[in-house]
Amino acid sequence: MTQMPLPRRNLIAGAVAIGLAAGLPAGAAAAAPVRPGGMPLLKPDGSLRPRKVVGWARDTWQSLVAMTDPRTGLPADNIDASLAAGDRSGYTSPTNIGGYLWSAVVAADLGLITRGELVRRCRQTLGTLLEMEHHRPSGMYYNWYDEATGEVLTTWPEDGNRVYPFVSSVDNGWLGAALWVVRNAVPEMRQLADRLFSRMRWDMFYNEAGPRPGGLIHGGFYDGEPRPGDSVFAGNHIGVGPDVWYTNHHYDTAVSETRITTYLGIMTNQIPRKQYFAMWRTFPETCDWSWQESQPVGKTRTYLGLDVYEGAYRYRGMRIVPGWGGSMFEELMPDVFVPEAKWAPRSWGINHPLHVRAQREHGLVEAGYGIWGFSPSSNPVGGYREYGVDALGLNPEGYFSDQERTNYDPGFGTCREATNPTPDFGDGVVTPHAAFLAMMYEPGQAYRNLVKLQRDYGGYGDGGFFDAIAGKSGDVARRYLSLDQAMVMGAVGNVLGRGVIRRAFATAVVERRLRPVLAMERFGAGIDA
Repeated sequence: MTQMPLPRRNLIAGAVAIGLAAGLPAGAAAAAPVRPGGMPLLKPDGSLRPRKVVGWARDTWQSLVAMTDPRTGLPADNIDASLAAGDRSGYTSPTNIGGYLWSAVVAADLGLITRGELVRRCRQTLGTLLEMEHHRPSGMYYNWYDEATGEVLTTWPEDGNRVYPFVSSVDNGWLGAALWVVRNAVPEMRQLADRLFSRMRWDMFYNEAGPRPGGLIHGGFYDGEPRPGDSVFAGNHIGVGPDVWYTNHHYDTAVSETRITTYLGIMTNQIPRKQYFAMWRTFPETCDWSWQESQPVGKTRTYLGLDVYEGAYRYRGMRIVPGWGGSMFEELMPDVFVPEAKWAPRSWGINHPLHVRAQREHGLVEAGYGIWGFSPSSNPVGGYREYGVDALGLNPEGYFSDQERTNYDPGFGTCREATNPTPDFGDGVVTPHAAFLAMMYEPGQAYRNLVKLQRDYGGYGDGGFFDAIAGKSGDVARRYLSLDQAMVMGAVGNVLGRGVIRRAFATAVVERRLRPVLAMERFGAGIDA
């Protein structure tokens, strides 16, 4: 049985209490007033209009429909502003497929499609997944397929280069999360979704003898010849089937979209709970680690026998646990599924609202862009790029917020002199999906930001918000990415749909196995006196 949420008014009261405990100003964590059914009302200043947000979701859903092949039910990775079938990308991934499935659940919940259409779409996509080639011993899917046929790609459609079949832990994580959502939200599809989900072996990615006590998750593995130049080793963590070529790269930071794979492994009892605490919150504060973005503050605590340095970065009077790049995607995408702030009030319940506030203040105050919301997205002048708030990332090379790649360097105490503590930023690039994710914590502020992107920057088309906007130059990435559109749908479903995605994912069994792990931790995040 799906675990039903607390009434929304209780969740809001809890969010306010969390904010006050963290030292946030009163009201900073509060959401909009609500109807008894859970839908936010207009604020007194008219800052959040639910009908307009539903309209955005309707157009966003149309872009996902346009991306989806009608024969296979598989969405393309991206599509141009035309939304024409001939402008589909010609490739898809497990993440894209998962995003389409959870978006369909939201579309039905918001009344954008009928229940019958939801069932039909899920049946078509799940049926195709059942027949698609995959790594059978683990039940995991390869990274790239042709969305029109469901066949594994061995040649990249854009340039003809060879593709080496790779099985990604995080991409399968998003597909697995979507299957679990469909299993619980669409009873007619429960048996088929369960068949696909139950054969997925998350322990295939778990390296207990990895570089951190407690073990880490591999980036993935090659099922066959590895790509030349990649650092790999042969092995098989589940002992079923032949050896594969694992990447030596592991996911080792907690503020990352990759923690969804850890959650799936813990909730299925395939990965030990201690693995959650094996990941870095920040790297240590000693001079040996002075290569990281800035010097953290914090203390070491012990959970499940593992010592965890609960470090945080100081930024504008806040202490925030950073991600690798400082993007909204890293911070909040797993929170679309797992009610992290509720289940972990002393960690994610503080860090999530602070990260959103920091992104907003960076865009509006520090950098003065006038708009905000920074996350990997299309580059408005072509291609794809990782964007973020440099100060919120461990990576010294930065996920930068502007086209000029302006580097923020506050130094590292006495270990490294500051070279650029107060930068002058250039042409800031924001992506609407980041603002939609932020809407789960700052609905009014995120709404006003999105209105501005639509009204003043030409950031909107027939399929909803375009993927990225450069505020100073006015350049717009006039295309739609299925993952980014799916994040929009997931966030709207949680804000207007009474937490529809979280309710479907966070079942009683998931809460019983996962919530105690999250609840025991205390981050170093908060507000400086």
